[in-house]
Amino acid sequence: MTSLLTYDRSSEPGAGDVPGAPERRRILYVWDADYPWDVRVQKICRALTDAGHDVHIVARNRARRVEREVLPEGTVHRMPAWEWSGRLDGALGFPAFFNPRWASLIDGAIRDLRPDVVIARDLPLCPTAIWAARRHGVPVIHDMAEHYPAMIREIYEVGRQRPLDYLVRNPAVVAAVERWCIARCDRILVVIEEMAERLMAMGVPADRLDLVSNTPPRSRVTPRVSHTREPGEPLRLAYLGIMEIPRGIGDLIEAAAILRDSGQAVQVDLVGTGRDIAEFEARARELGVHGREVRFHGFVASHDAALQIVTEADIGVLPHRRCVHWDHTIPNKLFDYMAAGLPVLTSDARPFARIVQEAQCGEVFSSHDPAAVAAAVRRLADVNRRRREGANGQRAVAERFNWETDTAALLASVEHAVRRARVSPR
Repeated sequence: MTSLLTYDRSSEPGAGDVPGAPERRRILYVWDADYPWDVRVQKICRALTDAGHDVHIVARNRARRVEREVLPEGTVHRMPAWEWSGRLDGALGFPAFFNPRWASLIDGAIRDLRPDVVIARDLPLCPTAIWAARRHGVPVIHDMAEHYPAMIREIYEVGRQRPLDYLVRNPAVVAAVERWCIARCDRILVVIEEMAERLMAMGVPADRLDLVSNTPPRSRVTPRVSHTREPGEPLRLAYLGIMEIPRGIGDLIEAAAILRDSGQAVQVDLVGTGRDIAEFEARARELGVHGREVRFHGFVASHDAALQIVTEADIGVLPHRRCVHWDHTIPNKLFDYMAAGLPVLTSDARPFARIVQEAQCGEVFSSHDPAAVAAAVRRLADVNRRRREGANGQRAVAERFNWETDTAALLASVEHAVRRARVSPR
């Protein structure tokens, strides 16, 4: 596997003096939803601000907040609300590259702020950012946090598409838009090596890719005391994230019923919400595990509060059903579990399984199989194994999978984009 952590960029324009990077840059980050809050947006923008850069965030405004707000991670520029349109305002602000409201907002921000570089998060607004930035001679970095075309196909495959999706989230159109964007971005941030492999197979040169993953800071690694459960006391499992069918929540609920019926006491804490949560709650009631073996905490406003629920568990779970989408991305929760000292119970999605096996920090099961989930939970019932593998995960975060490492790659990516644009202006 090609590793972007060790790729040699010494031959690139301006690469020799990137480590010093004393020059202050103005950076515009394009985010397609309301802000706050998104963990990756906050982490990236705060890292850039802490490095001395002037950061601005363009965001949606469904909540009708003030149009301009200064936050520690940067200045937020929100889409002006159309008071006359009432409830239509939210729909008319839908993040699609052909939406004239977004085109006007992004072009105006670039014109007024005159940034050195634009970072466009995910695919919906990447073409808009490219068009606007090119008009003003500004380089563009695509922050590819998801395999977006695969994620959209996944929605259709499980039958959860909505009427608007046929217009603005057509899988074939989304794939074509991605091909257009990756050919025109100056640099692309990927969250995992498997995504880099995919893009290189599509013809993207390795020297335009930078690995900036979804890792926590080293400070998140703190001493942990593993619980020794008394006989009959439930083994606690935690899932933190979006509640959708492709993420395997249903399989985890089924596994909880299997474990209960076999005499293994468990408590599964599900933290978060999503489009399929009502379906999961209904199934948990059918199985008789709702509120007992399976507890729904819903949306937790504070990320720290959500992490507190996780740290009180014995095992962190990634039940995601393996597919093209999950084979090319990595969620924050994997590294959050590892930093908290939890052994990880994960499906066999390629990057999930690779990292857990390399770090020897948990158990891998075959996805789409609740019985396999239950069997893996039983194997992690050994408290000594949990302590050993939890410590392995913390060591891996401290040494490799941490935000300090990713921040260095992020800062270098910005410098490469700016300096290459100066050498070869558009």
